[in-house]
Amino acid sequence: MGLSGLEIYKLLPKTNCKECGFPTCLAFAMKLSQKGVELSACPYVSDEAKEKLAASAAPPIRLVTVGSDEKKIAVGNETVLFRHDKTFYNPPGLVVRIKDTLPADEITRLAQAVAGYSVERVGLTLTLSGFAVENASGDPARFAAAVEAVRKVADWPLVLMSPNPQAMEAALARAGQRPLIYAATAENWEAMAALAKKYNAPLAIKAPSLDDLAALSEKVGNAGVQDLVLDPGARGLADSLAVLTQLRRLALKKNFRLLGFPIITFPGEGAEDLDEETVLAAEFIAKYGGIIVLDHFDPAVIYPLLTLRLNIYTDPQKPIQVSPGIYEIGAPKSESPLLVTTNFSLTYFSVAGEVEASGVPSWLLICDSEGMSVLTAWAAGKFDAEKIAKTVKQFGVADKLSHKKIVIPGFVATISGELEEELPGWEIRVGPREAVDITGYLKNVWT
Repeated sequence: MGLSGLEIYKLLPKTNCKECGFPTCLAFAMKLSQKGVELSACPYVSDEAKEKLAASAAPPIRLVTVGSDEKKIAVGNETVLFRHDKTFYNPPGLVVRIKDTLPADEITRLAQAVAGYSVERVGLTLTLSGFAVENASGDPARFAAAVEAVRKVADWPLVLMSPNPQAMEAALARAGQRPLIYAATAENWEAMAALAKKYNAPLAIKAPSLDDLAALSEKVGNAGVQDLVLDPGARGLADSLAVLTQLRRLALKKNFRLLGFPIITFPGEGAEDLDEETVLAAEFIAKYGGIIVLDHFDPAVIYPLLTLRLNIYTDPQKPIQVSPGIYEIGAPKSESPLLVTTNFSLTYFSVAGEVEASGVPSWLLICDSEGMSVLTAWAAGKFDAEKIAKTVKQFGVADKLSHKKIVIPGFVATISGELEEELPGWEIRVGPREAVDITGYLKNVWT
């Protein structure tokens, strides 16, 4: 069992220097006891304390980084089984497999398509994470050439896939910073571990059972390779869910260090078609893939997977939100409409998108609702007449308008009277309940 927060606190320097990112040493100790931070974040801890705290300081699932600081996949360091218990921290890397048996121009074309894909959602730009280059040909030179071709397109994190240590070394020489070596097995682990040490690269290990995987983890760890990624071999929907959940429970509940590492998954290998691959990939995003290797690049599939990843790895206690203020949609004038809503990102972008689509230049006032949607914020007392009136005054809205009319969301029509009292002389108008009806409202109702 690990040490408690108070036991850890007694071994810390108690300077409250805040250099670790926490306000006090006690706060840092509590976080350390929960495996939510690493001991290295404290710059003043003594060597004696480090030795005593070694077990408590190590996260139950090791943080493993693939790639360089500019573009990297960081996975692991998770502390809970369920997102609603607290949060998930490091989103899984979604990478697309490219086989070296493809023609050179096809490798380049596919890599360009993957690297060039991005989509904006709630103000965030979502992209894929990297490439998995497979030595399907068995030819070391062709493998190295494929790796180099992919790197010329984009210097993204790489998963290098080959059972052949000679081919792997040829690719590592061209791969750049910290690719993931896939994979060490019972047959080749010594050579692969040597390559991982030589190139300072993380190493994936693969075995047919959890007992075999733990035994292989111990051997590779004793050989000096600490950054590991696990492939338990499961590929189907049911067996993958069972095995990945068991690995997570062993790491978090049993503190079983030999299996406390991120997991790599291959949804395409357990699927008969693209639809099934997509379902498997979605399962691995939720439970509990660290790196997910996709066999197909299809924007119609990638977009929902990226959105799912964003939703699951957004802290449920800290919703995505935009800054409060007065926003210009189009090129509004003093006589243009004024609408108000909350600062929940999805609400903002839904409303702003519909206002922009209407072609009616407008002012959009955003209230600080702590990232809650309209109804949720209203129920919690975060979006009421007092809050709206305060925001109107805070951002000098009256100075921008030649009128005193404000449109509130239809779902909070009941606050109209209260808002009239908070904003004397203003006309309170009730807009539509749904964002999709804003275009009709601005064109047909607002005058």
